[in-house]
Amino acid sequence: MREKMRTLKRIFDNNRAWATGIREREPDFFRELSRQQSPEYLWIGCADSRVPATQLTGLAPGEMFVHRNVANLVVHTDLNCLSVMQYAVDVLRVRHVIVCGHYGCGGVQAALAGSRLGLIDNWLRHVQDVMEKYAQALARADGEGARLDLLCELNVREQVANVCRTTVVQGAWERGQELSVHGWVYGLADGLLRDLGLCVNCPEDLAARL
Repeated sequence: MREKMRTLKRIFDNNRAWATGIREREPDFFRELSRQQSPEYLWIGCADSRVPATQLTGLAPGEMFVHRNVANLVVHTDLNCLSVMQYAVDVLRVRHVIVCGHYGCGGVQAALAGSRLGLIDNWLRHVQDVMEKYAQALARADGEGARLDLLCELNVREQVANVCRTTVVQGAWERGQELSVHGWVYGLADGLLRDLGLCVNCPEDLAARL
């Protein structure tokens, strides 16, 4: 119990040091931040603890709205994800939606291997749908590692398409709102983001690219 309490105390100590450092550099930062948020980006990423969205992009608090779940999925029956998207697009008026997967994703790996893990198997069924859709391309991959990397990329591709087909994004485009949807992958081994070239700005782009 004492060890657990020391661990939690470290978090509070880190928080105080972080907040103090920001106030020393920008005395009014938190006062201004508390009045409003106006991020340009919505990040839809994996819940993996090794992929901290704002930290790896070098953005400050207030600059990115974030939704994370296992394997960075966008499912049309997931009201949590859709509510985040709706608030980000309709209320906060973000200009970019970024779907970011990562190489070595445990959820994608479990789907690829057909592992039975329990309740999460139902969620990962969506990744297996992607796997089945691109079975031929995956079969041509050179080895298990390459196959996993490719499925991580293909999963991002499908989730970008899912974002673009939501009523939230379709509605934004219909009313002329400037909104782009992007597909990226993050490398755990080198800390770098990779743009998959899936920038979609309008329904015509969706038809052409996806």
